[in-house]
Amino acid sequence: MNQREAVIVAYGRSAVTKAYKGGFSTVHPVTYGAETLKGVLAKIPQLDPKEIDDVIVGCANPEGTQGWNMARLITQMAGLPKETAAQTVNRFCSSGLQTIATAANAVIANQCDVVVAGGVESMTRIKNMFLEPEFRNPALVAAYEEAYMAPGYTAERVAALHHISRTEMDELAVRSHALAAIAQDAGAFDDQIIPITTTAPDGTTKVIDKDEGIRRGTSLDSLAQLKPSFEGIVTAGNSSQMSDGASFVVVMSREKADALGIAPIARFVGFAVAGCESELMGLGPIYAVPKVLKRTGMSLEQIDTIELNEAFAAQAIPCIRTLGFDMGKVNPEGGALALGHPLGATGAILTCKALSRLRRQGGRYAMITMCIGGGMGAAGIFEML
Repeated sequence: MNQREAVIVAYGRSAVTKAYKGGFSTVHPVTYGAETLKGVLAKIPQLDPKEIDDVIVGCANPEGTQGWNMARLITQMAGLPKETAAQTVNRFCSSGLQTIATAANAVIANQCDVVVAGGVESMTRIKNMFLEPEFRNPALVAAYEEAYMAPGYTAERVAALHHISRTEMDELAVRSHALAAIAQDAGAFDDQIIPITTTAPDGTTKVIDKDEGIRRGTSLDSLAQLKPSFEGIVTAGNSSQMSDGASFVVVMSREKADALGIAPIARFVGFAVAGCESELMGLGPIYAVPKVLKRTGMSLEQIDTIELNEAFAAQAIPCIRTLGFDMGKVNPEGGALALGHPLGATGAILTCKALSRLRRQGGRYAMITMCIGGGMGAAGIFEML
């Protein structure tokens, strides 16, 4: 019996907005999550929502405003049938990529025919970027306190270990903003972004359809003026921005796509996760990328575009160097230093970016990879069809 193929037939994302003061800061994440989902499903009218077996939503902070199973709430807000099941997944920064892999695996295993996967995050509503001491396990703290280390401090550890200078980090940030600005001006993100109309408390409406984090004219001189954020050389300028956003892809079996008359966009090739020291969590891709290449029987030379999440320049640089990435292939339209990192949504957003670029520029294979809070890395590979 031949293994079933899992294919992506539609993708889309919201614009990525600034946390606290951006376009989604006063909008409930269930609302812009639902609007993004509806926009993606509208791209494939051949699919009856009743045929969706599951909706899997990544969310790195599924509590408070983002609690009570965000996935189920988003499907209800989007008007999907009550029969549509939904689950929320948390693998921190790779949650949105994990959901796509989980969806693909369910299709390949013949447990589902159609699964919607993606992620959402409102960093506006995250009270703390670390677990408060009162909630930590005392025995684990005594045995391995670094298990609870906040990401910013891990970035300082990585920078020190790999002898990364602040100038190198700021240079990557300048590159990220410049490339993102060029891409935005060229309309590179237009096919990805689902325009969402928001209503302010005073009743005024606004269409959110542009990424807000890009700082045009960012220079080494301007970044040099920023003070360190974590008692070292990591600053707000060479760290990913706190952002709000959502993204979804529709995964189905090749047979189902053919039956519905939907042309597949890409094929899921493989996915891998790997662990590392919590205090060096930014190095996760160094362990996950070789693992996915080995499992898929592929080589790095075959990959045409690489979306490496720029959680911090401090960790992106050693990952690029250690893995031997070709910088011409890495984040060619900017990364999270410019576009932001809405945690649970990022994996799906990067997938949209990669597939969109390959559709426009040509190429066959895309890799999505990122570090993960707590000391992990994830990597996935997709093939354009």
